[in-house]
Amino acid sequence: MALRKSGLSVLSIFMISVLWLGTAIAAPEKDATQEPFEQGLAALSQGDPTQAVEKFSAAIKQNPEMVEAYINRGIAEMKLALWADAVGDFDKALDLAPNSPEALYNRGLAYSRQRVFDKALADYTQALKFAPKDWQIYYNRGNTYLDQDKPQEALADYTQALKLHPQGTEILYNRSLAYLALNKPEQASADADKVMELDPNYARAFFSRGQALEKLGQKYEAVAAYRRFLNTGNPDTDGPLLQQALGRIKILEASK
Repeated sequence: MALRKSGLSVLSIFMISVLWLGTAIAAPEKDATQEPFEQGLAALSQGDPTQAVEKFSAAIKQNPEMVEAYINRGIAEMKLALWADAVGDFDKALDLAPNSPEALYNRGLAYSRQRVFDKALADYTQALKFAPKDWQIYYNRGNTYLDQDKPQEALADYTQALKLHPQGTEILYNRSLAYLALNKPEQASADADKVMELDPNYARAFFSRGQALEKLGQKYEAVAAYRRFLNTGNPDTDGPLLQQALGRIKILEASK
């Protein structure tokens, strides 16, 4: 399950999806709460977070100590942009299960969306103590660092995420942004090229490649990359980037 990440800073408008730790957290045993809980999971998987909140609330009413119901209700609330409600549910889950990486991770996501970056980073870091091999936690902590204009820290997390998930195109793409922010265009171009190798339809990689080539002084190649992005980008989700690409093409062609 993925949530598109809207612009939180100058850099993050380029960033690709924030990923949930999982579609849902399964209940460990069957009891009276199982039916509404499973109905909540079904509603989440069917894209109906409002119904999911209702069903998880019914499960919690029957069993106020059901950690999984609080976590999943929090996930549903995030899909409804009810960030404060989601944090409250993750708080309750952590009261009941202080070492839950799922609750810590998802609370970190909720804090990130509220721009409470210090708390988000603290939650991601704590979650890694209990789930040190989960690439998504490193990836989203890297996103938060990039939102804070800390590309060096973001680079370290993206690199660790890639060790755990080498084929992660979204990680490679965001790492290319970190390299660009660090003025390392050769590495940024290499990551963009790898993204396109893994997924030729990953349009934003052409924009990142264009930026890198421009920094390397390869104007003609940069224009070609920007034009490829103009032909493949999604106007609904890539609008600001498409405008930037068009602007860079005009500037580069005028400088020839």
